[in-house]
Amino acid sequence: MPFNVACAQIAPEKAQVEANLDKIAKAIVQASSEGAELVVFPEASTTGYFLEGGVVESAITRQELSCALQDRLGGLTKPVDVLVGFYENLQGILYNSAAYLQVGAQENKIVHVYQKFFLPTYGVFDEERFVSRGHDLGVFETRFGRFGILICEDIWHSILPTLTAVAGAQMILIPSASPARDFSGPIIGNLAHYERMISTVSEEHGLYCVSCQLTGFEGGKGFIGGSCISNPMGEIIARGPYGEEHLLLSTIDLEQVLISRAAQPLISDLQSAWQDIRRLVGSLEV
Repeated sequence: MPFNVACAQIAPEKAQVEANLDKIAKAIVQASSEGAELVVFPEASTTGYFLEGGVVESAITRQELSCALQDRLGGLTKPVDVLVGFYENLQGILYNSAAYLQVGAQENKIVHVYQKFFLPTYGVFDEERFVSRGHDLGVFETRFGRFGILICEDIWHSILPTLTAVAGAQMILIPSASPARDFSGPIIGNLAHYERMISTVSEEHGLYCVSCQLTGFEGGKGFIGGSCISNPMGEIIARGPYGEEHLLLSTIDLEQVLISRAAQPLISDLQSAWQDIRRLVGSLEV
């Protein structure tokens, strides 16, 4: 059955966790009032991205995140699924994480938490100095279907979307915080790259991609915004504006995943060859 998803493209206040949680809760209420059943927030949406050593003070546990939203969303009349990017404190180890929660209507539960796998350490990025790398695929069951999570740089490495698709994901949620780079073309360069990537991933694997981007400025660096959603045919079906807060809504119909994969059975070809692929990977010397 079709359902409505919203990308809540927000500009958090740097390291102001309580204020950002207020903003997140307000966006959930607004999205729900407009018919959204799933609300996706960007990477590091509880704090802002460029915290560096400040991650220690601003990281929270997944239970703290869940309880904080429950306290703020008691008035919701129907359940809403939410994906929130946050810096996570997991028994003293810090991660760049994304939590998938079901909130509101007297029910509040943590469905899944994913830790970012690829931590960039080039250009303006130095993430691996301040947080630890995750080690697991973020593929899990929801009340809508089987979803996957990839955080920002994770989508740039084609092996992770492929593994996520092989594990059965019908939709990949991609919370991101990408500073604007390359202004030489009609579209900001890295935003154009994101659109090409999610379109290609969707078309190759026959699934939806939901890319929710941070916006606003941190230390002179501007985040691109431009959240977008692609369908299983690789078409961009919704786009948010550049550089401003916005609530982007679209309808998802997972029946389109079945139709796309029947017409172009690349994922089943991949699954049928999986044992040989594992053998080839095992034979590589890296």
